[in-house]
Amino acid sequence: MAGLNVSVVSAEQRVWEGSASQVIARTVDGEIGILRGHQPMLAILAEGEIRVTTDGGEKITVDAAGGFLSVDHDNVTIVAGTASIAAAA
Repeated sequence: MAGLNVSVVSAEQRVWEGSASQVIARTVDGEIGILRGHQPMLAILAEGEIRVTTDGGEKITVDAAGGFLSVDHDNVTIVAGTASIAAAA
């Protein structure tokens, strides 16, 4: 079973793209988790982390500020004003 098709981009670059089992992002209305089969939606991003769990179980953290998140038919598109992969702890 295929997962979510995720694309994270900023004004300057494509930050991360791939297949994921889960995406968690901070919106102006609070934190939201996206799984396969999520209802279509559009949300405004707040400054903070976007956490992606790939289909292989890898955890990707993206620091992002501004922009929006769109979900439609298991496609998650995140367009941020600024975004970059967070350094590993």
